[in-house]
Amino acid sequence: MPNRMISLERNTNETQIDLTLDLDGTGRYEVDTGCGFLNHMLELFARHGRFDLVLTCHGDVQVDYHHTTEDVGIALGQAFARALGDMRGIQRYGSFYLPMDEALILCAVDLSGRCTLNWDVRCSTEKVGDFDVECAKEFWLGFARSVPATIHFVQFAGENTHHILEACFKGAGHALGAAVKIDEAHKDEIPSTKGLLV
Repeated sequence: MPNRMISLERNTNETQIDLTLDLDGTGRYEVDTGCGFLNHMLELFARHGRFDLVLTCHGDVQVDYHHTTEDVGIALGQAFARALGDMRGIQRYGSFYLPMDEALILCAVDLSGRCTLNWDVRCSTEKVGDFDVECAKEFWLGFARSVPATIHFVQFAGENTHHILEACFKGAGHALGAAVKIDEAHKDEIPSTKGLLV
């Protein structure tokens, strides 16, 4: 199996991001974004996807968490894209229903080479702690555009905003973990009749 570990930097006037991602890890993480709730979500994502993730972000959090959250999503998507290369041998698809107490979320992923985000998620509060809930969608939109990938989040139940978003990030970890897994029976094939994923 090729080495699917990638390190990258992404620097803008708003954020400076360093990350290392191993798609074939064990779920270890070291995350510091300057936003406690985003740290928590990324830690859950890495653990449930069995990705090893080391990530730091220094952003303009004195403004709010929008730029940090969006740019971390973009950088993580770029890391997935580079680690996957031409996507040869991957399963390509993954989906997972994640129950989190009263919340139930479906996350379905197609590493299609095309960007679509369906965010059918309804939260009853605008914030979790000091984190703006609308930033969660911006994170996944940045991620989906950068891979690029098709990602669907569908909420079937849920009242507590923390539980709903936690289910989204855990479910995405499981779904992406399945999608990036190597299909040993077809490890030299690109999983598309077109011969490439774009």
